[in-house]
Formats: sequence, C-alpha cells, structure tokens
Amino acid sequence: MDFSSYQTNNFFDEMMDQKGQIREPYAKLCQKLKEIPIEEIQQHQFIADRMLLNKGVTFNVYSEGTGTERIFPFDLIPRIIHDSEWQILEKGLVQRITALNMFIDDVYNDQKAMKDKIIPRSIVLSSKDYLKECKGFSPPKGIWCHISGIDLIRHSDGKYYILEDNLRVPSGVSYVLENRDLMKRTFSDLMEDLNIMPVLNYPLKLLEMLQYVSERSDAQAVILTPGIYNSAYFEHSFLAKQMGIELVEGKDLFVENDIVYMKTTNGPKRVHVIYRRIDDKFLDPLAFNPDSMLGVPGIFKAFKKHNVALVNAPGTGVADDKVICAYVPKLIKYYLGEDAIIPNVPTFLCSIKKELSHVLENLPNMVVKAANQSGGYGMLIGPTASKKELEEFRNNMIGNPRNYIAQPVMSLSTVPTLVDDHLEGRHVDLRPYIICGESVYVTKGGLTRVALRKGSLVVNSSQGGGSKDTWVLNS
Repeated sequence: MDFSSYQTNNFFDEMMDQKGQIREPYAKLCQKLKEIPIEEIQQHQFIADRMLLNKGVTFNVYSEGTGTERIFPFDLIPRIIHDSEWQILEKGLVQRITALNMFIDDVYNDQKAMKDKIIPRSIVLSSKDYLKECKGFSPPKGIWCHISGIDLIRHSDGKYYILEDNLRVPSGVSYVLENRDLMKRTFSDLMEDLNIMPVLNYPLKLLEMLQYVSERSDAQAVILTPGIYNSAYFEHSFLAKQMGIELVEGKDLFVENDIVYMKTTNGPKRVHVIYRRIDDKFLDPLAFNPDSMLGVPGIFKAFKKHNVALVNAPGTGVADDKVICAYVPKLIKYYLGEDAIIPNVPTFLCSIKKELSHVLENLPNMVVKAANQSGGYGMLIGPTASKKELEEFRNNMIGNPRNYIAQPVMSLSTVPTLVDDHLEGRHVDLRPYIICGESVYVTKGGLTRVALRKGSLVVNSSQGGGSKDTWVLNS
C-alpha cells in the first residue's frame, strides 16, 4: 500500500502530521501496510464484511420507517491511541462520571448545587428526564449511572473535547467487541508485535458490576430488552450471551409482593438485578406511561423498596440532557474541587437570551442540537443546511429555547479509511464505555465511529456512519 497520495486536508489526522510524517503510534502499522498489496487488503475487507453479514451485526434506522435492519459498516484500518494519551483521557472520564453520579444523587436529595446556584433549578427540573418520583431516593450502593458512553472528539488543535454524555441506555459497546474479534479473525497479521490493550473483558466487568449492585453473590441478573424491533437488539442479545444471563422482555417478568420474578419452565424465579435497555417512561405502566406494553407493572415500586436493582437507575437521564452537559465542568469543580481534565466543546445555551441572540446571528456556522435527542436526530449542521432547515430551527429555538443548545462547527480529526483502492481521511469521534461498580472501569479504547461519506462530520450509524477498531498501545 502506498501512502504518498494521502492528504490530511488541513485537519488533525491521527496517522499523519501536516508535514507528511507518520505519527509515532502508527509507525509499525504503516510499515506493515506498505508491505501488503492493496488487493490483499481489499480481500481482508471483503471477508470482514461477509463475516458481519453472517453474524447479523446490525442496527435499525427508525427514520426510514421500513423496519429493515442494516449491517453496521466496518473499516479495517484501525484508529490508534498511545497509552500516554489514553491515561489522561481515562483519568478525565473517571473524574467526569464520578461528578455526574454525585450530581444525580444531589438532584433527587439535597439539591445543594441548585441551592448554591451552580446550576439553575429551572434547568434541572424542566429536563424531560427528571423523575419527580425519585425524589428522596438513593439506589443500591448510591450509584445512579452504572454504564455510560461519553462522546469525545479531537479538534484541529490536537486536543480532546467532550461532545456529549450518554447516560440513559448507551449503546454500541457490542460493536467495540465485535470489531476487535473481527480484526483478530481477518487481519491478525496487523496486530502482531503491537502491544494492544484488551477490550474483550468488558462483559466480565459488566457482570461483576451487576452482581456488586445486587448485593448478592448468587444474584439472578437479566437484560430487559424492548424486543427484536429495537435498533440495538443485536447488542442486547450479544451481551446476554457473553455474560451467560437471560435476555427477557417485559412479558417474561412479573411483580408479586414488590418482588420481581422471571417466568421459567420450572416456575417463577426471583430476579435481583436488571440491566434494562428500556427508557424510563416505558419501564412501568403503573408508575409512568400507562400505555406502555414494554415494561413490567410494579417494577418501579420494587426498585424503590430495594428489592431489585435497575441498571441504569431510573432518573439518571436528568444528567443526559445536552443543556445540563454544558454545566458539567462547573459541577466537577463543585463536587470534586478539581478543574475538568477534559474540557467540553464550547456550548451556547439558547435559554440564555444573550447566547440565543449570538446563535441566531451565526446560525449558518453552528451545530444546533435538541436537548434530549440522540442518534443524529433533531440536529442542524448550519454550513450544510438549507434555507428551509435554518428557518425551521430558528423558529424552534425562539419558541422553545430551553430545548436547544448550539456549538461551533468543530473540525473532527480524521483517520485513514479504505476507499476503493486507496486510503482517504474520514472524520471520527470516540465513545469510550465506563462501568461504575465497586470501582470505575473504562474500556481501553472504545467505539470509533467514522463518517464514511466524504467531507461529512456526522458519524452516527443512523446517518451513514460506520466504525473502526480502536487500539490503545501499551507502552
């Protein structure tokens, strides 16, 4: 493979600097790739694609309304991060999730941060995912957010920034595990002589956390899924299989005397901890949405009586709000007395008149996001938006300013990606996964999502993105 025609296009490229020199973490990989004919690399990519198809590694695009599943695109040129860089990121992620757990507990109990005006009370209590039913409650072990996926980007200045927090039911970790397994099976030659940190121990760490919060060594754990039509159903079944626990739907569980049971062929079996992949409002028709057919009647009451642990805890989503994300550096300082190790992407809050005016004046150069949307939905990218889209978002922000934040267009870093018979840079972000149990565990890498469309900054799978294996090199 030849790198002479590779262009960085004035972006921060993970492999090559602006002078055309290969960065140190990529040195060994590039030497290996130079010795492999492009036809052989294409063959490895073809084999990887066929394996994904055969294994059913899929997702669903709700916006198309067809209910059809797609194979999650995979590019076999990895994203590489040196351990010295990763140690800083890991420390920053542990700091962030520690403060967020303290904030959620504060929201539902003492509300000190609101009383001390670190964050406006009106912002917190108006969040769509604030659950008044959780007021005065703390979950087992005091942990609200057990599993999170924090989205990071690297800007043109070479620094990492937090783009957003995913704390409700974060998805994508199955692709991290499948990507690593796929690389080992299809192109293991690339991995030889490189001391790559492992990620395949994630299911074990997840199971250890479930047992820890259940407060029982013999705990019966299950994953609660909305069913086969959910976009992340592959992940639900994958993780259940990896952990050796049951995958259940709401109809498979029932509550009696505030205790949760699973229906089995041998009769009812008590359940102690549930990794639920269902949003709060669908979790219990008796407590929230009475029309929900996905949840389990009475499960919220069983949870509040500490008869079952729910992961993540209901109410966690209050800290998932993109508006509240803007206050996290202040919350880190407030709860931990530390400056944020990883800064946020600069964020303008449309609920503040001065900031709204700035956003409206500069809308064609902004990225605007709805506070509680995900998957690339409810988002405006100003530079590529039509006049109609700009006007629609302008009216939405004026009509409901609390629901919107805006950020400057950030120059996401690029990573070499196989395009036909050569490599081209494509924009990427990074989503490490964090498990909070007896200690805080951060995956050694995470999900690198890649915008496969040339020039696109949108990496979401629902918007045409794919993924790469992420290698953290152990020094």
